[in-house]
Amino acid sequence: MHHRVDLIVIGGGHAGAEAARVCARGGLRVALVTMIRDAIGRMSCNPAIGGLAKGNLVKEIDALGGLMGEAADRAGIQFKVLNRSKGPAVQGPRAQCDKDIYSKTVQVLLAAEPNVTIIEGTVSKLIVDGSAVGGVILQDGSRLEGRAVIVTTGTFLRALMHSGEVKTRGGRFGEPSAETLSDSLRDIGLQLGRLKTGTPPRVDRTTVDFAKMAPAPGDERPRPFSIVTDALPLPQVLCHLTYTSGAAHDLIRANLHRAPMYSGQIQATGPRYCPSIEDKVVRFADKERHHVFVEPEGLDHPWLYLNGISTSLPPDVQDALVSSLPGFEKAVIARYGYAVEYDFVNPQQLAASLEVRDVDGLFLAGQINGTSGYEEAAAQGLMAGMNALQKLRGGEPVILRRDAAYAGVMIDDLVTHGTEEPYRMFTSRAEHRLLLGCDSVYERLSPIAERLGVLDDERRRRVASRVARTQRARVASSASLNPDRETVAWLAEGGLELSTQSTIAKLMQRIDFDVERIVGVCEERGVCSEFSAAFRELSDEEREGVVNQLRYSGYIERQQREAARMGEEEDISIPAAMSYSMPGLSREMVEKLSFVRPASLGQASRIPGVTPAAISILRLHLRRGSQTREARAAG
Repeated sequence: MHHRVDLIVIGGGHAGAEAARVCARGGLRVALVTMIRDAIGRMSCNPAIGGLAKGNLVKEIDALGGLMGEAADRAGIQFKVLNRSKGPAVQGPRAQCDKDIYSKTVQVLLAAEPNVTIIEGTVSKLIVDGSAVGGVILQDGSRLEGRAVIVTTGTFLRALMHSGEVKTRGGRFGEPSAETLSDSLRDIGLQLGRLKTGTPPRVDRTTVDFAKMAPAPGDERPRPFSIVTDALPLPQVLCHLTYTSGAAHDLIRANLHRAPMYSGQIQATGPRYCPSIEDKVVRFADKERHHVFVEPEGLDHPWLYLNGISTSLPPDVQDALVSSLPGFEKAVIARYGYAVEYDFVNPQQLAASLEVRDVDGLFLAGQINGTSGYEEAAAQGLMAGMNALQKLRGGEPVILRRDAAYAGVMIDDLVTHGTEEPYRMFTSRAEHRLLLGCDSVYERLSPIAERLGVLDDERRRRVASRVARTQRARVASSASLNPDRETVAWLAEGGLELSTQSTIAKLMQRIDFDVERIVGVCEERGVCSEFSAAFRELSDEEREGVVNQLRYSGYIERQQREAARMGEEEDISIPAAMSYSMPGLSREMVEKLSFVRPASLGQASRIPGVTPAAISILRLHLRRGSQTREARAAG
């Protein structure tokens, strides 16, 4: 086989699916190479999409024309906004999914793209001509040529699975490892490392007693992720909650010598923020118990996912551990938990576009860049796809700033700081998180996708309609209110007092403001009709978003001013070929700056160990260079 396409995507996981579709919608001929066709879009671990900060990533993906939110809505069996009791900046939408329906949905969405060709096979080597990628060679010797390549290999690079003392080659249960592609990446000069992830045991749902567990319901009025979703097609189900015990912890401590992470069998670094149960017991020895969220893997799927006890302990220890959980005394494990070691690439070798700096046309996305999670992978896949599309069009790369998207925060963290452990997105990583809420995501990001031509007509129409509705509601909320007898009376019916001139928007800043109640009073009294009409046409999510934007407007404006000040350094670009061997910079500073090669002064200031003094020297050098260029142009 010898084919030629515009773009080759290696891997059919969450990153690969997003990359393939966005490039196909941009008009490229895309070949998606995957080891197993039926594994495209597979939920390898937790059967859920979203969560804290992760849910924001999914909304950003949707605003940019990606498929993850749409697939989650079609497969979702429980929807819940996490951190409801806290402010909107730290809330996160999440959907429990039917894992089989989710992967099938991703496959259906890709099959609907005529520019995507799926090739079942394993890539063994990259074709690199000089400093540019030219395609790939498959394990069977086939040659596939393309003008750009996106590598989204997940946990499959030289992957090794661990279950107790047993080691097996493979990146996922029952699936092989990609053994030679790592060598090809090293051959082009990339630095690789090893990371570890893990998964918990799955249990036969017919062998557990749900009456002994606490119910964990979803939201009464579930909210979809995608703007194209009018109604959720699947019935909503109940999840449950149980706990580990002191006896379970004692059991784990007694068998730590058989745990690969502690016996020395695993050398790679595991995830700090999603540790195995054996790691939790050691690191949090003072905790008497740990949560275990019991989640169905699908409406009719026979297994339960035990979220919270990821483990690579031997099967006999896992049997005892699971049977110690309330409700699981007679449980039968359908698949034991295991850990996976795999290769990843130090992401500091990438530009902010996710292109390898020294290999033209080669992009990396997902867990190969050191991240952990479906959402982080999908967001990278979408951005790598957009930038590959722009590369082949001869356009400017799409770089999301830290004050524009969580995806921008993540990618900047990766390419600037690198990572020594699986990177997970958190709201705390974003210094401007009030600007990154789900309520403003379509206004912020959809114009980018529309400019690239990757939004279909229906999505573009819905985005425009949503933006117009929310804007009308904000304008209507600015109507002035005078403390006359009639106004004071109807506001009192709404539970509010008014003593001085104000606006509805200002009243929203009060903790006792209830928008539903006020809209109802306005309709009954026939007052503020423009306000009530504007809010009636909003969905629950849109209404809450408008209220939050107006309620926290002072804080939002402050963060916008801070972001604008920081943005001044982001606008000072650094030439890619610039030499950092300049007076005043120490050898350490030169090494750090030369390795990362920051695109802007702002990015340079975030490189670990680069001092403010070094930034001042760099700023002065750039200013002098700019003045010299201006003088030459004038001469």
